[in-house]
Amino acid sequence: MPIVLIRAAIAALFVLRCAAHPAAAGSDATTSGLPVPRFVTLKADRVTVRGGPDKAHDVAWIYTRAGWPVEITAEFENWRRIRDCDGSEGWVYHSLLSGRRMAAVQLKTKTDLAPLHQTPDAHSAVLARLQVGVLGSVKRCTGSWCQISGDGFAGWIEQSALWGVYPDEKIE
Repeated sequence: MPIVLIRAAIAALFVLRCAAHPAAAGSDATTSGLPVPRFVTLKADRVTVRGGPDKAHDVAWIYTRAGWPVEITAEFENWRRIRDCDGSEGWVYHSLLSGRRMAAVQLKTKTDLAPLHQTPDAHSAVLARLQVGVLGSVKRCTGSWCQISGDGFAGWIEQSALWGVYPDEKIE
């Protein structure tokens, strides 16, 4: 059996094993030594997502937006299985990802707007209303509110309105 087929078979078995037994949150038994799952961002404007953890797998799709948050759900050598806000999963080479924390506004409907407040309080002044898909750099989170900033805005938003941070997650 050619080596390429053996590598593909081993990678396929790993993918099946990961799907059946995903790593537990906070597990340190990963290739990187970092917890899985965790949020990261796309480092480049062009990130190729593959069906498995090597270049022999077909390209499933290509992201074209640097800074977009994705969740790492598994690791295999230098490859990371990621999930996006739509639930799509695929494998990306680790160097195409950044540990920088970004979050995107995600609401029930695409026409809803998320209020950006002056302080982490629903009664504080509303500085802006953000559309679904607006990206912000995460400065800190209290577990229910996140301080974010982006192109022309900065303030506090309810954590539940963001993709890129976990519910109740605290970030200093």
